[in-house]
Amino acid sequence: MSVDSIDDLSTDNSFARLPGQFYTRLNTQPLDRPRLLHANVSVAHMLGLSDEALTRPEFLDVVSGNRGLRGGDTLAAVYSGHQFGVWAGQLGDGRAHLLGEVLTPQGGLELQLKGSGLTPYSRMGDGRAVIRSSVREYLASEAMEGLGIATTRALAVVTAQDPVYRETVERAAVVTRVSPTFVRFGSFEHWTQHPELMQALLDYIVDRFYPECRVDSAGDTRGTHATILRFLRAVIRRSAKLVADWQTVGFCHGVMNTDNMSIIGVTLDYGPYGFMDAFQIGHICNHTDTQGRYAWNAQPSVMHWNLYRLASALAVLGPEPDDLREQLSGFEPDFLDAYHSNLVRKFGLRAWQDADEAWVDDWWRLLHTQQADFTLSFRRLATVTTDPESFLGLFSDREAAKAWLENYHARIERDALPEQERIAQMNQANPVYVLRNHLAELAIQAAEKDDATEIDTLLKLLRTPYVERPGYEAYAAPAPDWARDLHVSCSS
Repeated sequence: MSVDSIDDLSTDNSFARLPGQFYTRLNTQPLDRPRLLHANVSVAHMLGLSDEALTRPEFLDVVSGNRGLRGGDTLAAVYSGHQFGVWAGQLGDGRAHLLGEVLTPQGGLELQLKGSGLTPYSRMGDGRAVIRSSVREYLASEAMEGLGIATTRALAVVTAQDPVYRETVERAAVVTRVSPTFVRFGSFEHWTQHPELMQALLDYIVDRFYPECRVDSAGDTRGTHATILRFLRAVIRRSAKLVADWQTVGFCHGVMNTDNMSIIGVTLDYGPYGFMDAFQIGHICNHTDTQGRYAWNAQPSVMHWNLYRLASALAVLGPEPDDLREQLSGFEPDFLDAYHSNLVRKFGLRAWQDADEAWVDDWWRLLHTQQADFTLSFRRLATVTTDPESFLGLFSDREAAKAWLENYHARIERDALPEQERIAQMNQANPVYVLRNHLAELAIQAAEKDDATEIDTLLKLLRTPYVERPGYEAYAAPAPDWARDLHVSCSS
């Protein structure tokens, strides 16, 4: 049942019941003449809001930060983290405010404003976000949802006239993020000198999101230690699947710092992300990442490294180091299980076989040496038996592509999966549409003129990315030449 006003939602803020050291209560900083650029009807319905509710003035007031969520408890959270592999110390919500959580039949969903003003954790920042970064996050989270990849969501984007100084002077914006929680690996790293607060955070997260990991001390001699190990194992499993999903759609996060890694295994903090166009195994989407720490092929190992940092933080609660290392050893098989499962669907196979590793490696090598389009190469492979030319046209060296196809044909013939079943399976695993950088850029350019038409179009396509829509061929085409000059950085 939906309500016609955001003020009528059932709300709470369970995070605010943690000890006061976890956050600072403070109000958001209002924007100058805020305007609702776009509201996400899908997320609104998930929260229990009607279409009518999105047109009411109180909705704009809340999502612009002009006032808090009724029944919520506005605050900014503190956390720490490793950034680009270096311990950065205390960080926190430098431009974000947690308004509270909406209670839904599926559980609590927190509303967080990004770009809503200065907090005690802003460091040298101004507490603001710009239209460019806000539109990119708004679109990306919905693109990932459409792809079936665990992610935060976005409810609304608000723009204003306030100037924000980045590489140039830009206009301010606020995006409303939605997630069961915004707790990160870095939230645990922050409390390594305060085990009692680490324990409080652990209990909060386990009780809400990992209750199956709870071990009663009466049922296990190690008591809390067993809970910690089960919790760590569960986080490892979710994180391994998440990064496997990223790899197999060609998604690069861009800034896999520990403070950007979700404790519940969802994609968090869309900054300089990118979906690959021309495939390069070491593709770097973040112009700031000059050393390539967060390149596409490095993402699994970085996730593993980040999990080590989480385990190191949890060590202060007393579990044996060898026991923590044993849990961490599960990352590689967890990742490979998810990665292979995804590839089975993407290549139209019945099941993964050990011998598949060789020709899949040849596939990545083929795409890399010819810089073939990641998304289109997978999508057109589905119909290669009936329309080989559309696939071969993606490769400058057609003979190399044909040679690889011979091995692929032999593999699918051994599987003996009916042709139409194979094609259907592949088309449900290989999208037609992804959020290419140039498509996001066109939406940003329109948004700068207060035009949300491109956002509407992209959301329609990205919510059902596996369904080909006549008339939208340009949105599935390779990136144009001018897109090569697009760069995204940590300010994006």
